[in-house]
Amino acid sequence: MNSMPADASRPADFAHVRDLAAADMQRVDALIRQRLSSDVVLINQIADHIIASGGKRLRPMLHVLAAGAAGYRGDHHTKLAAIIEFIHTSTLLHDDVVDESDLRRGRKTANALWGNAASVLVGDFLYSRSFQLMVELDDMRIMRILADTTNTIAEGEVLQLLNIGNADVSEAAYLAVIERKTAVLFAAATELGGILGGLPEAQVTALRRYGMELGYAFQIADDLLDYTSDAGTLGKNIGDDLAEGKPTLPLIYALEHAQSDPANPEQVQSLRHAIEHGGLDSLDRIIASIRDSGALERTRERAVIHAQAARAALATLPASAYRDALATLADYSVQRTF
Repeated sequence: MNSMPADASRPADFAHVRDLAAADMQRVDALIRQRLSSDVVLINQIADHIIASGGKRLRPMLHVLAAGAAGYRGDHHTKLAAIIEFIHTSTLLHDDVVDESDLRRGRKTANALWGNAASVLVGDFLYSRSFQLMVELDDMRIMRILADTTNTIAEGEVLQLLNIGNADVSEAAYLAVIERKTAVLFAAATELGGILGGLPEAQVTALRRYGMELGYAFQIADDLLDYTSDAGTLGKNIGDDLAEGKPTLPLIYALEHAQSDPANPEQVQSLRHAIEHGGLDSLDRIIASIRDSGALERTRERAVIHAQAARAALATLPASAYRDALATLADYSVQRTF
């Protein structure tokens, strides 16, 4: 069996991965546009805004690549990829309302343009549209995985809400949110590719493990970018998580570092205050504390560990360009700048 040595230091050629998936993703995009259509004008307006906002469509791309790695040659993966994107987009619409965000991917959010009520309701429309598509597949195992995944994502949203403003959130609690809110949809996307391809259960499980680890790596790296990027590159404002009182891993590590130094109680108090009340009033000082503490390096190391675990999970799959693309995405998850 070919091994897949983990090496998150090699340059990740995302463009090559995108090219490999391009034909499938064109069909996915066409189906998304078709199924977003409604005779309710406001739904069409918000749907058009969402499509125009772009994004990498990483989750549906993961699914079509996993299906390719599993040797699938049918067309159900197109519909499943659209379902996965609908679920993801609905969570973004709801997230932006909860977070009171006005910028995503460098563009105004739907809630900033049309208001919270419209965004929540169109998010609900996307959820229900995804379930209509699921029923068309008429496969109880697939429906169960997607239904369970959607429910788990909702749990993650509530867990994250409970963590906002809580300076005592542990690394384990933070990772529990990532698992439910982000990683489970990555895992479902790749697992379903294996199921479509009829892989042995051990390889289906390996694909799910790959997706889960990739989801951890991707979200941890995303939280790191909140302190190292800028609005022009990342598509949102630096320090947004801090301003919202979200105790993500860089902040958790910085607070842990400050608490280990009894000679610096002011820094502990400052970091706790930033989490509990939002850090806009002392944003520069808090970000400097995070950077000086080594928290950014620790966060990156944690993301790399998950990216390496994702690569390692691919070792049992047959060698193919699709498997190589999945491995490249593991590298890309911790190398990207947006």
